[in-house]
Amino acid sequence: MSISIAIALTTAILSGLWGWVAISLGLLIWAGFLGCTTYFASPIDGIKGLKLSIITNLSGVFWAMVIIQLSTVFNFEILGYIITALVTFMMCFQANKSWLNYIPGTFIGCCATFAAEGNWQVIIPSLLLGSIFGYSMKASGLWLHKRANQNKTTMQTQQE
Repeated sequence: MSISIAIALTTAILSGLWGWVAISLGLLIWAGFLGCTTYFASPIDGIKGLKLSIITNLSGVFWAMVIIQLSTVFNFEILGYIITALVTFMMCFQANKSWLNYIPGTFIGCCATFAAEGNWQVIIPSLLLGSIFGYSMKASGLWLHKRANQNKTTMQTQQE
């Protein structure tokens, strides 16, 4: 079994499970898939990639809330655009820190927060669990690939 087939199978199963978990917990399915996507697109695999995905997603939630809160304090439309520009700069600048250097993760967290109209209480657990599901999808797919090919090798050895 190829790696892509193994990951596709485990991702399909866990995606269905995620839908049930999200609805059961009152979370946003789509936001969880954004957390999952953040992990899958991360430049780092494994637990380090999971940590990077979670930390940058959460920083994006923070920056979105800064924009939302500051924009409501100042009633001038142009100031909202200036605040957005300054915060966007900070979102990119924070990537100078190695533990925040995954800019797409930050933007995904920020955009998810905007899409949920600032409801960070639902976005944060949705992104967190989604990232964990993303990690689980890939890790279980790699395990399945290794296991399936181990059995195949064992069977070939026994036939010889």
